[in-house]
Amino acid sequence: MSEPQTVELTSDPVKPGFDEIVTLVIKHRIKSGEDAAYEAWLRRTVRVAGQWPGHLGVDVVRGKLGGLSLFTCVLRFCSTEAMQRWLDSPQRRELVEEAAPLLADGDQTEVAPHKEFWFAPLADASIPPPRWKQAVVTLLVILPHTLLVPLIWGPLLQMHAFLSSYVVATFLITLTIVLSVVYVCMPLATRLFAPWLEASQVHEHLEP
Repeated sequence: MSEPQTVELTSDPVKPGFDEIVTLVIKHRIKSGEDAAYEAWLRRTVRVAGQWPGHLGVDVVRGKLGGLSLFTCVLRFCSTEAMQRWLDSPQRRELVEEAAPLLADGDQTEVAPHKEFWFAPLADASIPPPRWKQAVVTLLVILPHTLLVPLIWGPLLQMHAFLSSYVVATFLITLTIVLSVVYVCMPLATRLFAPWLEASQVHEHLEP
């Protein structure tokens, strides 16, 4: 498994640019009797990846395929550049080579559609959760923000004429909502609702 990684784009060939979150989906089908060894390897790999610049987190889904355990790892990076540096790094190459004897089908790596990174498909990169479920979770996250953020900003915006102008006030409120949703609330919500979004899969969020 020391060969260079071939990354398959599962959507538009235009890659996300710098500072745009990108989702890396890695699938490993484990040889019979090697689950415990793979679990130990996975924990160590998560710890190493968690220290990598630009790494934002990882979720793991356990399933079955052809009678063998299937692990789908969903890694998020702050940019394509950060993801590619991890893929090309000697650390990851050594880890993949170490895991090679445990894998039934080798190291399968894909880049998920970056426009749907909140709902990156966990068990099968070609089948995301139903759109209506995505809409429900998004509504549950966005609605409290639209109600509360203007109230929180209100007293501060009234302290200065410049801040209270329509464009500036709208920008500050929108920026607060976007940052909170993307970096805090949506990742938490997708993990919280993971059993519902992917009811047939076993989902786990691994911390470094």
